[in-house]
Amino acid sequence: MWLKPEEVLLKNALKLWVTQKSSCYFILQRRRGHGEGGGRLTGRLVGALDAVLDSNARIAPFRILLQVPGSQVYSPIACGATFEEINQHWDWLEQNLLHTLSVFDNKDDIASFVKGKVKALIAEETSSRLAEQEEEPEKFRDALVKFEARFNFPEAEKLVTYYSCCCWKGRVPRQGWLYLSINHLCFYSFFLGKELKLVIPWVDIQKLERTSNVFLTDTIRITTQNKERDFSMFLNLDEVFRIMEQLADVTLRRLLDNEVFDLDPDLQEPSQITKRDLEARAQKEFFRAFFRLPRKEKLHAVVDCSLWTPFSRCHTAGRMFTSDSYICFASREDGCCNVVLPLREVVSIEKMEDTSLLPNPIIVSIRSKMAFQFIELKDRDTLVESLLARLKQVHANHPVRYDSSGDDMTSPVFYSASTCGEHRFGDLTAESSQHREGSEGKSPPPHPQPLTAVFRQSPDSRLSQEQIKISLWNDHLVEYGRTVCMFRTEKIRKLVAMGVPEALRGRLWLLFSDAVTDLASNPGYYGTLVEQSLGRCCLVTEEIERDLHRSLPEHPAFQNETGIAALRRVLTAYAHRNPKIGYCQSMNILTSVLLLYAKEEEAFWLLVAVCERMLPDYFNHRVIGAQVDQSVFEELIKEQLPELAEHMSDLSALASVSLSWFLTLFLSIMPLESAVNVVDCFFYDGIKAIFQLGLAVLEANAEDLCSSKDDGQALMILSRFLDHIKNEDSPGPPISSRHAFFSDDQEPYPVTDIADLIRDSYEKFGNQSVEQIEHLRCKHRIRVLQGHEDTTKQNVLRVVIPEVSILPEDLEELYDLFKREHMMSCYWEQPRPAASRHDPSRPYAEQYRIDARQFAHLFRLLSPWTCGAHTEILAERTFRLLDDNMDQLLEFKAFVSCLDVMYNGEMNEKIKLLYRLHIPPALTENDRDSQSPLKNPLLSTSRPLVLGKPNGDSVDYQKQLKQMIKDLAREKDQTEKELPKMSQREFIQFCKTLYSMFHKDPEENELYQAIATVSTLLLQLGEVGQGRGSSGSGSHEGAEELPASAPSPEQDSVFEEAGRTPQDGRAFPDAEGDWTVSLEHVLASLLTEQSLVNFFEKPLDIKSKLENAKMNQYSLKALETSHQPQPELKLNNL
Repeated sequence: MWLKPEEVLLKNALKLWVTQKSSCYFILQRRRGHGEGGGRLTGRLVGALDAVLDSNARIAPFRILLQVPGSQVYSPIACGATFEEINQHWDWLEQNLLHTLSVFDNKDDIASFVKGKVKALIAEETSSRLAEQEEEPEKFRDALVKFEARFNFPEAEKLVTYYSCCCWKGRVPRQGWLYLSINHLCFYSFFLGKELKLVIPWVDIQKLERTSNVFLTDTIRITTQNKERDFSMFLNLDEVFRIMEQLADVTLRRLLDNEVFDLDPDLQEPSQITKRDLEARAQKEFFRAFFRLPRKEKLHAVVDCSLWTPFSRCHTAGRMFTSDSYICFASREDGCCNVVLPLREVVSIEKMEDTSLLPNPIIVSIRSKMAFQFIELKDRDTLVESLLARLKQVHANHPVRYDSSGDDMTSPVFYSASTCGEHRFGDLTAESSQHREGSEGKSPPPHPQPLTAVFRQSPDSRLSQEQIKISLWNDHLVEYGRTVCMFRTEKIRKLVAMGVPEALRGRLWLLFSDAVTDLASNPGYYGTLVEQSLGRCCLVTEEIERDLHRSLPEHPAFQNETGIAALRRVLTAYAHRNPKIGYCQSMNILTSVLLLYAKEEEAFWLLVAVCERMLPDYFNHRVIGAQVDQSVFEELIKEQLPELAEHMSDLSALASVSLSWFLTLFLSIMPLESAVNVVDCFFYDGIKAIFQLGLAVLEANAEDLCSSKDDGQALMILSRFLDHIKNEDSPGPPISSRHAFFSDDQEPYPVTDIADLIRDSYEKFGNQSVEQIEHLRCKHRIRVLQGHEDTTKQNVLRVVIPEVSILPEDLEELYDLFKREHMMSCYWEQPRPAASRHDPSRPYAEQYRIDARQFAHLFRLLSPWTCGAHTEILAERTFRLLDDNMDQLLEFKAFVSCLDVMYNGEMNEKIKLLYRLHIPPALTENDRDSQSPLKNPLLSTSRPLVLGKPNGDSVDYQKQLKQMIKDLAREKDQTEKELPKMSQREFIQFCKTLYSMFHKDPEENELYQAIATVSTLLLQLGEVGQGRGSSGSGSHEGAEELPASAPSPEQDSVFEEAGRTPQDGRAFPDAEGDWTVSLEHVLASLLTEQSLVNFFEKPLDIKSKLENAKMNQYSLKALETSHQPQPELKLNNL
């Protein structure tokens, strides 16, 4: 390969190189000790040194140097592992460079020209390998060449990055190179003459964590099903671990989580993943999680800057994030100041004059007459240009429409977030009460106002406290902004923790979640969905109808048709909008609460925000998101409440009750007037609020939980505590709790105020940042997805184990091989029409299926019936036989059942399987081998049924066959469907398979003789039966000799049976007549030869085949995919 030219001085160097070729400007050299027959002492010494050196220090045995005449300085420009490789570079130099160098007069010009040309060659090769995307293309290119040579993967296996490190084997470290590709983690080491290769698929990794051992304080531990591997001594361990985690997460979500795969286009092009892409993806994930923006939002730039914050009278340092539809700002100090600016609210983006006090400033003006000043922006001109282009596009796609109803905040739809203007919050309660008087008894779809405005009557004693809260919020909003573009600071968080006034709750939820932007951008969308979805009947609508009356039944709003109808419309409209989610339990409870405080259309968009942005992957088939957060919650318990975690060694009991905390945001297990305060915090802080409140609940009950005797008592303690959380500031009457039956004791239970509990949660557990939570989610998603894989595996094995004789441990290994075969096709092949992706929504047994080509790979590796070149044909026939529903896909159960017959079946079962493989549907007219009849003297069947033996004896098989067939017919299960008879062409194929199976068997000669004997018998039986059948139908003389109506007891029933005309259609109609033999004929004939009986009844060991398959499955797949001979690649069995 070409090398970046670097000058070296060879005057005083050891004579380690021998010149092979030379010209005026180039020298081709071979390193001593390579390619020498005997070799002198120097050559032996150099060769031995190269053999024992670590792989990092080994030197290629051939090189080309650039030499300038008269200079002692040389520059290596190429190297090679073989003479043929280096000679190609030499030929290229002679043909393309050598004749042009003579035109240069200056020696320095010659050196510069050659070096520039070689660098251009390197750059050209680099670009073809995507290596130009890496920071050091030359080094990456070198690593890519070594990766491909060492592991022999197909070209589709793209290398992402590589690191030097140690892999620990017990207490022994092995220095080498770690290669991270899109589907695998690979390690290579060559030390002291020993080579080590590890290949670990990302989908096999069950745990990825940073840990320490007795020798090193910081290592990366990779845990798979059977082994743990520790890697250490990285130059930048933080970066390595982050890249590993991202690659594992991306690969698992791409291959094991169909629901996320369809929503994320980035997962659908794994071949384009690079190190920079992973870093950009991680930044994009953080951006969307931090600001809780739509999944489709694409991050364009992250720029360091400072924002003028008028409330603090200074500029606040932070970062600006720009995306398709948003400009966002986050301060460096967590929680100090955050801003979300939807581009549809932006009026103008202007550059200001650059001064020493305000370097590179821009002004962003919004519709509510606010302006945001950003300074210290690098590359300001380019940034403003791109922002203006996107601003123009957003306004073209979503023109702003103003609400014609003026100041009426109760209108069904508002088209701009600016309607939440400065003068409107204070009048909201009065507007609501005035509108309530004129709306009683009316419930037009969609409902024009929050349900609390109609169905709640506030006690006068608490109205004054509510007015105080409204006053505090209005004062805050005047200073910090009233729209979605408000300054979000620690002060507003404290106001939220105190509880949002009921009159402002719905609108603030819209602002905090940015659902107001979706509402304003999609006028009429909800009404269209309602029209399209109502009246339709399907499984989802049936589930919704079943749960409608279970949604807050204690609230008066849902004790009549007004609330129920609104709830039905919102849920069915959302199910119609997002059929992948449809409807999940707990969505009804959440939507009911949203309808209490927001108008119907607003509640719909709040539900969209919760399901698609704030709680991603919660409301789908497997609720993966909720399970991931449960696992994160368990880790936080161990970290924040170690004493409780130590007492409750199994935290899964807590998970059973805390799952509803996350799915319903505490709405289903807390009194409603208290739970809505939790929802306030959730809409402002996201899932972080639920984590910290859950920890606060456990911490408040830690003493009682530690003294509990069992899980049941612990759950009772938590339920009773949550049932007695009250909201003293709530203006509404208390709603009866659904958990009142837990409080039937005589002594009154102490009451906890929700405001105090929320305040404690922020003070004690509010230090978790969004970045930390996202990191924990990434870590635990791996465990959750692998847990689902283990569940699938155990359920499949539980069904299969009773039906086969293969040992459970061998079945487990077969399942792993079956799954890996499916995965390898996902790695390196374009999806074929029949090949279905892993679909977790299907029944367990159908989640992994393989097509005909994948089955052929496994058949070659695992089948005991090896037939040389005929094996592939036999595999095709076996697949057609097992594919009952003809969908070109095979499940694990069918695959294992076939292997079980081959390894553990009785002889008659094995013969029956072979027989079925040579009749339709397994054997077809288009079968590759069906048109090559067996050329053999056996086809001449004019001999009697008396065959001679080598020792001169003779055996008459007629009576033997007669008795055997009678016995077989007697034992045959009457309920079993009779198999079609075999035509002569099918029989020839059957014989050919048997001949192929006996090849290289220790008893090969005896088996060939035996099958020749049996074939002759069967061919004669078929002809005799054919003759009897034709005589009975067309010859009077034949009818007299063998009356078909009354056969004598001595007459052989074989011939009678063989004479019958088969009723089924044949795949190979015989032009010569209806020559047929039945399964009973075949089996009875085979039983006459002891060597054949021994062959089919000898015990077979599947374990050796399994070990061989595990070692060679990858190399066979790589060989087929790359279509070129490859050295063996062994998958490390981790």
